[in-house]
Amino acid sequence: MSIAVIIPAHNEALVIGRCLEALRTGTGPSDLEIVVVCNGCNDDTAERARTADSGIRVVETSVASKAHALNAGEAMVKGFPRFYVDADVVITADAIRSIASRLDDDVLAASPTMEMDLSRSSWPVRAYYRIWTGLPYVREGMMGVGVYALSEEGRRRFDEFPDVISDDGYVRMLFGPTERSRVDDAKVRVTAPRRFDDLLRIKSRSRLGLYQLHTRYAGISSREQRSKSYRGAAGTVALRPWLWPHAAVYLAVQLATRRRARRQLASLDSYVWERDRSSRFHDSTR
Repeated sequence: MSIAVIIPAHNEALVIGRCLEALRTGTGPSDLEIVVVCNGCNDDTAERARTADSGIRVVETSVASKAHALNAGEAMVKGFPRFYVDADVVITADAIRSIASRLDDDVLAASPTMEMDLSRSSWPVRAYYRIWTGLPYVREGMMGVGVYALSEEGRRRFDEFPDVISDDGYVRMLFGPTERSRVDDAKVRVTAPRRFDDLLRIKSRSRLGLYQLHTRYAGISSREQRSKSYRGAAGTVALRPWLWPHAAVYLAVQLATRRRARRQLASLDSYVWERDRSSRFHDSTR
């Protein structure tokens, strides 16, 4: 049975091509079972996905919801393991196969290692990620990398994807540290925002997603929060004065996004998904 790849895509015409090109390079027609779920699009994402490869199935829905798109994609695939891939990241078929090979009776969930593309980012954005990417819980995987995989047994851990902002946060907290793995030889390229205000938008959304999970799933969310450790990262920064300016930016982002997310949580029913448009551009080589 083929490995299944589900790609939810909302107005991703600029990047869906580079995502699918990487997945299809070096694969046969039946190697990967790829489904792109275009949800609430008002651009030509669906058309671009169809022309990328005739073997890719494209589903269109008028509902602009990532959770709805994930569930719609699940209804279209049969294969395992299952990969859930954001349309704006780049991961190769070889990396997909490497991650799939690591899933077994003990490891039920896995993710690739993130390669953050900061080449077009401003200094404050680069400074923030200099600290964030070194945090222990980020380095564990399944956190902000845009790709995660579940074995068939792991997928039985929950029913449908709930209507939450942070699907990867929800899935991550269902598995203990020994049940999930970061695969070091599998890379995913994530393009960072160019500007500081774009960074604040996506990090506020991430923070809001965590607040939502804590409100809705208090028990398992609290367990996940307790497992996070900042002690090692703080010690590393304290002993390296050249990192202090980067840490100042990181702390400023933390404070600002906490305030923004708390305000947004109070009116969550009317929340409009914040996204970074500056990292979406035509470029299959970067």
